[in-house]
Amino acid sequence: MRIRLHTKIICLLFLLGSFFAFTVTGHAQADNKELAAKGQYIFALAGGCACHTVPKETENAGGRAFPIPFGTVYSTNITQDKETGLGSWTDQQIHDALVKGIRSDGSRILPVMPYEAYSGMAREDLTALIAYLRTLKPVKKATPQLKSWAPFNRSLGAPLWLKVFGRFSDPPAQAPKSGIERGRYLVEHVSLCSDCHTPRNFIGVPNRSLYLAGANKKIGPLGQEVPNITPDKETGIGQWKREEIAAVLLTGTKPDLDNIQGLMAEVIEHGFKNMTKEDALAIADYLKSVPAIKNKTE
Repeated sequence: MRIRLHTKIICLLFLLGSFFAFTVTGHAQADNKELAAKGQYIFALAGGCACHTVPKETENAGGRAFPIPFGTVYSTNITQDKETGLGSWTDQQIHDALVKGIRSDGSRILPVMPYEAYSGMAREDLTALIAYLRTLKPVKKATPQLKSWAPFNRSLGAPLWLKVFGRFSDPPAQAPKSGIERGRYLVEHVSLCSDCHTPRNFIGVPNRSLYLAGANKKIGPLGQEVPNITPDKETGIGQWKREEIAAVLLTGTKPDLDNIQGLMAEVIEHGFKNMTKEDALAIADYLKSVPAIKNKTE
């Protein structure tokens, strides 16, 4: 009788344990799915990381060429391929690449990748973004090596540049939820409007006295003009209503019904078009709040 009783107790405990484990696993999977979904939105706010896609080729597989003063650097494969992408990286290694510019092997990423700006991304957003990157379908595509016409040591050059010119931020635990502070957060640390629309000198140092004031084709990224998005009424977007600024971000259509072209069109297609109207308006409100700077880029 005692043996049967013990057997029943053991069976009952086993069933309860199995049920508990199944429930915990189910909750964990649901939580991971929810986190990845949030990360997908952060990815959209970041323009779908369009720099990691060669136009008309496989998304997120890298290989896009970017000129630097010493030659050409190529964007990396951010899919989950274990040989050529991020598939073998730990979450911490992806985190360090995004906000510190350090690869899984400890080598430095050139500051062409805007990890300085991403360093101010809220910890909750960064965690979600990494969870989403884990869902990207593996694509085997090796990243071309840095091409340089001058003697250049990445391990020495990048740290020196960062020591002299770098600006890293202390990330908040949570991102601002609305208003101008939300807009500033997106412009500075997620959507990175400031990274493209603030002109740089020949070695890539931002001219902060022309914050968001645009650049002509000679100094713009990839040889493209970047418009002035300060509220200057003559050379910027001072005549635009907040709703019109939001519409540009979501649809790529300007108030005069002309369509956005170039890199901005890519980030809209890859990500901004999936931005909520509330976030687009928050960016618009922030842009209208910054000092107007007269700077003709044409």
